[in-house]
Amino acid sequence: MNDLADHARRLRSLPPSCGPVRLIAVDGHAGSGKSTFAGRLAAALGDAPVLHLDDLATHEELFAWTDRLMEQVLEPLARGETAYYAPYDWTARRFGPPRTLDPAPVMLIEGVGAGRTAMRPFLAGLLWIEGDREASWERGRDRDGPGLSEFWDGWTAAERRHFAEDPSLPFADAVIRRMRTGYRWLKGPHPTAVASHLITESEG
Repeated sequence: MNDLADHARRLRSLPPSCGPVRLIAVDGHAGSGKSTFAGRLAAALGDAPVLHLDDLATHEELFAWTDRLMEQVLEPLARGETAYYAPYDWTARRFGPPRTLDPAPVMLIEGVGAGRTAMRPFLAGLLWIEGDREASWERGRDRDGPGLSEFWDGWTAAERRHFAEDPSLPFADAVIRRMRTGYRWLKGPHPTAVASHLITESEG
């Protein structure tokens, strides 16, 4: 976790972006390692809350969760209020009991499309997990097993359409490269003050 300590400190020093919250998006292809990275970064931030977009998507709405996210999470947080959202149960195919999400100094939102256009006005920073699309999908298929092969066929087609219409990478403040141990933070293609703040000259 030591490799993330300095970055966690820099994230905490960013201006709030969603009410009192510094909202950091972790985006990338399915299977690229977003959840693992977000979990480690959250721990380096002192157990910062992580919202997984898998809890807002559904079988029928793989990417059509924007309105739900706005109403249940972003708008309450922007007002400094506790958010209430109903996570989707992928086995039962229905939404479960509501969960609470209290405003925190730094919050991570993780998932494919976390850096989409509608999200960016609420973000303090956008991190992209580096990874070849096809290789990432193959890791995801291997992880989930042959029982979800049909789901992955539908997912990959939907992800292609999403990023063709609403790409996140061109707006990333930092690109995160997985190393043998830890992560390397590289300057993203989005030339902002946030990017300069997050990446030092030696790292970029």
